[in-house]
Amino acid sequence: MSTATADGAATPGRASSSPPAKRPSARARKSLMGTRPWLAAVFLLPALVLLGALVVYPIAYSVYRSFFDASGNGFVGLDNYQEMFSDDATKTAIKNNVIWLILAPTVSTALGLIFAVLTERVRWATAFKLVVFMPMAISMLAAGIIFRLVYEQDPDKGVANAMWVSVHDSFSESPPFPGAHPRPTAGLTEASNGSFTTKDAVHAGTPAALPLVAAKRGDISGAQDAKAAKAEPGKITGTVWFDFTRGGGGEQGAIDKGEKAMADLKVEAVKNGKVVAKTTTAADGTYTLPAKAEGAQLRLPAWNFSEPYNGVDWLGPSLVTPAVIGAYVWIWAGFAMVLIAAGLAGVPRELMEAARMDGANEWQVFRRITVPMLAPVLSVVVVTLMINVMKIFDLVYIIAPGPSQDDANVLALQLFQSSFGTDVNQGLGSAIAVLLLLLVLPVMFINIRRIRRESRR
Repeated sequence: MSTATADGAATPGRASSSPPAKRPSARARKSLMGTRPWLAAVFLLPALVLLGALVVYPIAYSVYRSFFDASGNGFVGLDNYQEMFSDDATKTAIKNNVIWLILAPTVSTALGLIFAVLTERVRWATAFKLVVFMPMAISMLAAGIIFRLVYEQDPDKGVANAMWVSVHDSFSESPPFPGAHPRPTAGLTEASNGSFTTKDAVHAGTPAALPLVAAKRGDISGAQDAKAAKAEPGKITGTVWFDFTRGGGGEQGAIDKGEKAMADLKVEAVKNGKVVAKTTTAADGTYTLPAKAEGAQLRLPAWNFSEPYNGVDWLGPSLVTPAVIGAYVWIWAGFAMVLIAAGLAGVPRELMEAARMDGANEWQVFRRITVPMLAPVLSVVVVTLMINVMKIFDLVYIIAPGPSQDDANVLALQLFQSSFGTDVNQGLGSAIAVLLLLLVLPVMFINIRRIRRESRR
């Protein structure tokens, strides 16, 4: 007989006192392997019921409903799908969805990357990130209302056009009296381009009066009283004024007391269709042309009376989709920035410092090290935003005005209009819903594969 010592060596003559380890019985193994899956199923059952009721059943019913007509009683097969791809509104929606899919995730991710990198170099990084991320706390409805006001055409109301018009007017002169014109009996004829020319030629020593009416009150208020021009030897003189007396009265074609001068108007002398001289009216409305204007006709260019620059029609047919995408980027760039900043915090700084020591500049460090190291995070952001923009609805519905809504149409909006609009056809709406699901599925599969690939690492 031998016994085992503490170090595991056998000692002759002594029996081991410790019993052998017991294996679990077959019943115990069955209990462990058989009971716990049932227990897990019990806990998962409520979630599975909700998933089936809220996801699986609507998808299955939408596919089923897409094969029936508007009433839901007549089976039409693939007619709804054929109508969907032959309908101009649906074609526009698909085209706009492609634009959304390309622009919105790309621009949002690019801005998020720029913000995340730059905030590492500013003192108030946390405050800056808070300001950029804050639009995420605003609902799509509120954001749509905000940007509907931002894109308002009137520069006095819309922020975008107020800024745009301010920049434009800084580099170009605004017309002094939009909408003004002479009376039919004032001796001036209107050209097709909106300019006004005197019927008779002018001569030195005889001041040429050019009375106008229909000027806006805001353009006249604060102007000096008009002054009759004096004759000057060898020069053409005259006055341009607002030929209207407050309270009525006065003589047409004559400068009455209190009538206002029209300053800063351009006056041209024209001979045989060519401009031989030009000038601008003074604060009292008077003007003077040199001797070479003798015998010419006077012309008031159309620019004097054209409407001022009113900005860009942001919500017009050509720009409404980029304008709505701009609102989307304003909201979601903060989301991209936060995720990318979290990924940037995990990038080894030693790699960047080593690259700088090897002579790389900041752009090379960013392009060759920062971006490749952030590739997994960037893919997460892009895929998430792609799924999000495929079902965009509320921003387009709120921001795009009625005349431009067809030009800004997207699939989710077309689905809503087909199912609940004026011409209700839930068969066609269900077909659009199935199309939207099929378009989203590839992006979802890419996302699932990426998650599985990362989980194996």
